[in-house]
Amino acid sequence: MNVLEAIRMRRSVRAYASKAIPPEILDRLRQALRFAPSACNLQPWRFIFVFDPQIRQRLAQAAQEQLFIADAPLIVVGCGLPHQAYQTMGGSGNSVDIDVTIALDHLALAAVAEGLGMCWIGAFDELEIKKLLCVPRQAKVVALMPVGYPAAGELISPVADSQRKTGSEIFAIDRFA
Repeated sequence: MNVLEAIRMRRSVRAYASKAIPPEILDRLRQALRFAPSACNLQPWRFIFVFDPQIRQRLAQAAQEQLFIADAPLIVVGCGLPHQAYQTMGGSGNSVDIDVTIALDHLALAAVAEGLGMCWIGAFDELEIKKLLCVPRQAKVVALMPVGYPAAGELISPVADSQRKTGSEIFAIDRFA
């Protein structure tokens, strides 16, 4: 599968099979995160791979009771280290949110290429997750990403052109308007 195929196939999966992810695939997912770019190559991140079913259940509860999260055999918790990030990032302060998000997007596309499903989770109680996973105060939990094989009923097909805005709605040349 090439990268454009992976982009078109990526979906938010909310039902997972109870099949473990093989170690060689887990290694490739780690490499996707490890080789992601970051501002000035500072890599201001730490990714927690959560396999323990009880911890996954508690993460799901801390993510506004999105209980499907716990069904994935893996939840990747993307944490940013603001004090290690590039400090001048346009109008958004430092680069930590962007850097962690780029890495998680690499993970998402690598997961799709491996036949896995995932879902971006941004609704969660950060303090509860920090407490549960012993994340230090100065770190920031940016997103959670459950990863696993889609359940039998989950249809994974390419995004239809009709589901996306047209090019004229999203692209401009030389100026915004």
